[in-house]
Amino acid sequence: MSNEYALAVEDLTVSFDGFKAVDGLNLYVDKNELRVIIGPNGAGKTTVLDLICGKTRATSGTIRFKGVELTKYPEYKIVQAGVGRKFQTPSIYENLTVLENLEISFPRGRSVFGSLTFVRSQDVTDRILEIAETIFLSEHLEEQAGLLSHGQKQWLEIGMLLIQDPELLMLDEPVAGMSVSEREKTAELLNKISQGRSVIVIEHDMEFVKRIAHKVTVLHQGKVLAEGNMDAVQNNPKVIEVYLGH
Repeated sequence: MSNEYALAVEDLTVSFDGFKAVDGLNLYVDKNELRVIIGPNGAGKTTVLDLICGKTRATSGTIRFKGVELTKYPEYKIVQAGVGRKFQTPSIYENLTVLENLEISFPRGRSVFGSLTFVRSQDVTDRILEIAETIFLSEHLEEQAGLLSHGQKQWLEIGMLLIQDPELLMLDEPVAGMSVSEREKTAELLNKISQGRSVIVIEHDMEFVKRIAHKVTVLHQGKVLAEGNMDAVQNNPKVIEVYLGH
């Protein structure tokens, strides 16, 4: 079964001082699927991403990515296995240009020694230009990253993950603080990048969720409350009661 899904999370639990932040969670994400996780604050959404990327260790349960068990892996090995994670606050190098930010994220430039001896060969340049176009920053390659708008910084960080070509990309509230036009472009971006990889997005903005989600998982108190397409979830009485009604 593990071969069918890109990601199979089973019976996943994590307790902090006896409080179960995630409680017996089952989550199955297909290849090339864009899954959105919604739910009230404290539902365990960010903790789930923390568990998948190895930032937090599971108390029990399994996380299989393409059939490989991740719960025992350190964070860097999970990245090497093909999992990319973007946190809520962008971590870009503000004083470097857009081009340099993308270049420094290219897998070969990873170690300090690698960065120093890094030669920008044609394949790297091609990849950077391709990613820059995908994230709407082709015109901004020589601009200092610190001067970008909030939305552009978010796109740059997504680009810094994309350049590593992860097979699973996880984004935590990517459109928070964005303008309407930036949200529209981000929807376009996410729809584009879920072709060829799986994407998990945590989001509160329901209009945005509608535009991107293949499937929605609703978390409540660390458990799956409901799952399905946006219509089914929106009309689910339990979901309306604990989440959408507020």
